Amino acid sequence: MSPPPPPLARGRKRSGHTFDAALDDAELAAARTALSQGRWQTVRSLLARTGDDWDRRGHRVTVLAAEPYCAAWTRDWLLAEPDSGDASVLLALAQVRLALRGKEKPPRTRDACHRAAALLPADPTPWLGLLELESALGTEPDLWRCFTEVRARYADHHHAHHLVVARLAEQRSAAGADPMHAVYDFALDAAQRAPADSPLAVLPVVAHTERFRVLAAAGHEPRDAAASGHWAGRRARQVMRSAFDWWLEWEQEDHPRRLIDLNFLAHAKVCEGRGAEAAALFHRIGDHATPSPWSYPDRDPYTAFRAARDTALGTA
Repeated sequence: MSPPPPPLARGRKRSGHTFDAALDDAELAAARTALSQGRWQTVRSLLARTGDDWDRRGHRVTVLAAEPYCAAWTRDWLLAEPDSGDASVLLALAQVRLALRGKEKPPRTRDACHRAAALLPADPTPWLGLLELESALGTEPDLWRCFTEVRARYADHHHAHHLVVARLAEQRSAAGADPMHAVYDFALDAAQRAPADSPLAVLPVVAHTERFRVLAAAGHEPRDAAASGHWAGRRARQVMRSAFDWWLEWEQEDHPRRLIDLNFLAHAKVCEGRGAEAAALFHRIGDHATPSPWSYPDRDPYTAFRAARDTALGTA
């Protein structure tokens, strides 16, 4: 039985400490609220409008799947429309979220993703769900198999590349700093292969930051990112400069996950000690902070973001 809808007066907590995974997608936020009240028809319309904009579709389905009642309400949707591919993929990714929290069995979750993939053979989103699952619970061959399936459908999938970078960065964590680490080569190769207007240009910065997360957690770098020498080397400076210069020229301000990249880039500029460049990024980010990378390695992300922003903007 589906859960009862929450009272209409109950809203999401909107304090300054809240990180909203919807970022600046107002349509997505409205659909998520409707879904929390059992109005799955709003979600159906949103996903139909999204079409084959695969980065946007993946972002929207992933955010909706995190809604606590998503699985229950989506099962109601499937009762009404048993052949709905959109409902199937949303349920599959909701099950991925549950499996990652230990509240769903991974084999059942994999089956749900495969069912959605069969209904939507051109859609990378079911494979994105599997990639998210395997990046946390699977083997490395499982990870690469799912990533290959995503790329076969959309070669420049933003979220998929981020998942692979985060997993690769964790290799050889005990070995300490390694300028030849595989994560750097993967990120640079992806950035070079992508079209000139692709946000994957920022992926080398993401790789450098994810590697800091791992090294700091293992005790090879100071836990205070700004005190670390991780951003001081020649290669690091080249990566940061290239990504920032690309951003200055970038004209596609409607990418659904661009604010994630801007947070990574602002964090890197803060750690590099480039306050003016960080300030420009903070102006563009506004209030749309993301937990990663401000939480790295184990910091309170809100406190870290606010402190870095206030210092860069001269409001501390």
